[in-house]
Amino acid sequence: MTALRSSCPACQADGMEVFWAQDGLPVSSMLLLDDPHEARAFPVGSMRLAWCAACGFVCNAAHEEARSEYSARYEASQAYSAVFQSFATGLARRWIERYDLRRKVVLEIGCDKGDFLALLCSMGDNTGIGIDPAATARPPQGPAADRLTFIAEAYSQAHAGLAADVVVCRHTLEHIADPFGFLRTLRRSLEARPDTLVLFEVPDVRRVLEELAFWDVYYEHCSYFTAGSLVRLFRRCGFDVRNLEVDFGGQYLVIEAVPGTGVPTPVPGEDDLGPVASAVARFRHGIEPHLEALRVEARERGRSVIWGGGSKGVSYLTTLGGGSAFVAAVDVNPHKQGRYLPGTGLPVVAPDELPSIRPEVVVAMNPLYLAEIQGDLDRFGITARLIAAGTRTGGCR
Repeated sequence: MTALRSSCPACQADGMEVFWAQDGLPVSSMLLLDDPHEARAFPVGSMRLAWCAACGFVCNAAHEEARSEYSARYEASQAYSAVFQSFATGLARRWIERYDLRRKVVLEIGCDKGDFLALLCSMGDNTGIGIDPAATARPPQGPAADRLTFIAEAYSQAHAGLAADVVVCRHTLEHIADPFGFLRTLRRSLEARPDTLVLFEVPDVRRVLEELAFWDVYYEHCSYFTAGSLVRLFRRCGFDVRNLEVDFGGQYLVIEAVPGTGVPTPVPGEDDLGPVASAVARFRHGIEPHLEALRVEARERGRSVIWGGGSKGVSYLTTLGGGSAFVAAVDVNPHKQGRYLPGTGLPVVAPDELPSIRPEVVVAMNPLYLAEIQGDLDRFGITARLIAAGTRTGGCR
């Protein structure tokens, strides 16, 4: 096994403390396979979830950066969900109005297929530059298509010369093993452009820990942020933090910053080391009993499917051990359908295939989609019981 990281990747303090260990995690959960045998034989890695008492940062101390693949094969788009599309459209509109993002140049780091960048550019008449290894796999069409440029690479110092009025980075920093180095690279690139607005969005790990949401812990996510650790990291890298807020039903952190001196200006919610320590303790002592109870229920409740053929679903099934009760994963993204999840090899099916599967239970990987999922179940006449991931019903059939 690889040597565990002992110093914090965010603040460099020594003494990272491991509080949960797990082996056998697929090293890439968004690379779906065309063959079930290949999916079950997918490479796996180890998780040693550790936290830093000095700044509150959480990471996988056993992560091996070279093992996760980011390429055109990576399928992470959530744009096919009406719920998520509504959120993304609302976020783009809010940023355009709040920061007057009109007729500006927007640089998005980690743009995936470019869906959100296209929204910002079409709604604000902006010009967009997207950087991501998967960026050219399926570029978006629409009114802003001729104002979009994509670079199919990982962001690095080589892109420092790209000038922009605003830098957007959504759900990428948690994939970066060296977040301090990444943000310092970005800060150096903005030295001559001190008015550049920087907008980042990441998952909130404090919620994950408090809710025992183990399905939100997976190999690609090597870095996990609390509100305070995110603010402190940005300041340490030479940014002035202007705002921090929680979004998407309490699941995401959104930070606004500009290049500066890193001088602390208090931000609501950043003084959280005590609550984070409590959340770590809750996860440490509560996760195994919780998992065992869920495994018992999964064996007893009958034929089940999960709704969500992405990272959450892969982590959920892998951590619970799969089990014969789970027969498929449902996903509305057509690029996932007909393929197989790494680790368990479960097939990913479209919602209209459920009548032939006849599930007794549907487990939603995100509770924010429950109403949307129930609508699809009703549309296809599926009477299965719908529950959120992590729900302990105490019920058998």
